[in-house]
Amino acid sequence: MVVDAVLFDWGGTLTPWCPPDEQSWLRVARRLVPADAERAAGALAAAEFAVWQRARLQQRSGTMTEIFTAAGIDPTPAAYEVFAAEVEHATHTDPEAAALLTELRARGVRIGVLSNTTWTRAHHERIFARDGLLGLIDGAVYTSEIEVTKPHPAAFRSAMAAVGVSDPARCVFVGDRTFDDIHGAGSVGMRTVLVPHSAIPATQRGHTDGVPDAVVQRLSELLGVVETWREC
Repeated sequence: MVVDAVLFDWGGTLTPWCPPDEQSWLRVARRLVPADAERAAGALAAAEFAVWQRARLQQRSGTMTEIFTAAGIDPTPAAYEVFAAEVEHATHTDPEAAALLTELRARGVRIGVLSNTTWTRAHHERIFARDGLLGLIDGAVYTSEIEVTKPHPAAFRSAMAAVGVSDPARCVFVGDRTFDDIHGAGSVGMRTVLVPHSAIPATQRGHTDGVPDAVVQRLSELLGVVETWREC
């Protein structure tokens, strides 16, 4: 098997899984609309839930602008920075990621990212730059910029295009979700690797659990898996 590209999910894969914090939106609302924080926090939470339910059921994407607007909050850059500061603790890259990506690229393998996200590209790139990964990524697709989310086939095709490959059989997708990542990538013909670290809430699980071609407990184990496939 020729491996032209390895594509990664972001949250829960390149970064450790962080369970939802029910007080997060309240802290954001207290910063943005202190006189109406309780109502605004409830509206933000409801809007976010609606966006992710739509993604799960219809594979239609959403944005932070949509969430802020639905809650009656002006989606200014300043408002987004308040949100970014609130979630920063959940954004730190797995310590093994940089070495893995470096080794893959040294072997001529292109590196891509495909993330179901409402966050902006700038937000994600700032995180990757902070953690020393931005220069190791050949292309990235954030669903906040396209119409669909994983597991829609178009999302995976967009990720392949972003790294300049066209044959899904020569791509490996790595993720932590059996519906979005494993089922989705497998359905378009990619080999798949599951990183089973995330406790996915029932409200985020899809209708199908894909069966991965391999399972790794640590990112550092992925290089051996890819090397084995390249030798076949």
